[in-house]
Amino acid sequence: MEISLKGRVALVTGGSRGIGKAIALSLAEAGADVAVNYRRDEAAAADTVAQIEKLGRKAKAYSASVENLDEDQVMVEAILRDFGGIDILVNNAGIASRGQSVADTDPAEMERVVRVHAFAPHYLAKLVIPQMRGRGRGDIIMISSVATLGNGPNGAPYNMGKAAMEALAYTLAKEERRHGIRTNIVAPSLTVTEMGIRLSKATRGVADIHELDAASPFGRVSTPEDVAAVVTYLVSDANPYANGQKVNINGGG
Repeated sequence: MEISLKGRVALVTGGSRGIGKAIALSLAEAGADVAVNYRRDEAAAADTVAQIEKLGRKAKAYSASVENLDEDQVMVEAILRDFGGIDILVNNAGIASRGQSVADTDPAEMERVVRVHAFAPHYLAKLVIPQMRGRGRGDIIMISSVATLGNGPNGAPYNMGKAAMEALAYTLAKEERRHGIRTNIVAPSLTVTEMGIRLSKATRGVADIHELDAASPFGRVSTPEDVAAVVTYLVSDANPYANGQKVNINGGG
C-alpha cells in the first residue's frame, strides 16, 4: 500500500534537527504540509523548511519553547491561520538530563526536563485536539525512548519525563478514539543525532558513535530515518487500527 498524506497538515516539535527533521521530511515526502517548531536554531529550521518546499509541500517554521503554554498558544494559533488546521501532532522536542543520581540532581533540572517531555505534549494536545476532532482523522505521536524499558540509574529526570509522556499517550488513546484520533508512541534507542553522539561519548566513552555499529542490531546504530519511517506509517491510512501502542525502535536489541 502506497502511503499518502496528501491534504494533511503536521506539526512537528523540535523539527529543525535530528529525529524531528527526519520526521518532518518523511511526512512531507508522503504528501503532508509541515509546520516546523524550533526553539533557538533559526537557521536549521529554515533549512528544514527549504528542504520540505523542494519536495513541493508547504512548510513554515515557528519558534516556541514548547514547555511554555503561552508560547504554545501563540504558535498553534499562527499555524491554524497559516495552514487552516492541524491533522498530525508529533511531540518530538526533548532534552537530555545531566547524568546525575537523584541525590545529586538539581531540582530545577528535574523540573525543566519533565516540563519539556510531559507538560509540553499535554499543552499541545489540549490546544490542538479541539480542532482536530472535526477533521475526519487525527494522529498524535509521542517520541519517547527505550529508556522507559529499563529506567537506568543517573537519568531520573529523563526517565520521569518520558514515562509521564507515555502515560499521557495511553490516556489520550482512550479519550479521543471516538473522535477518530489515534495516539501512539515511538521510542528510539541510541540514534545518530547530535544528542546521540554526545550521549555515546558520555556513557560509552567512544569518540565516534559508529564505533558502536558492530555491536548494534543489524550492524549499525539506529538513524533518524528509522524512526521517521515508523511515524509516517502510524499516521497514515496504512495504519487503520493501531492506537495506544508503543513501538520500540531498537532493532530488537
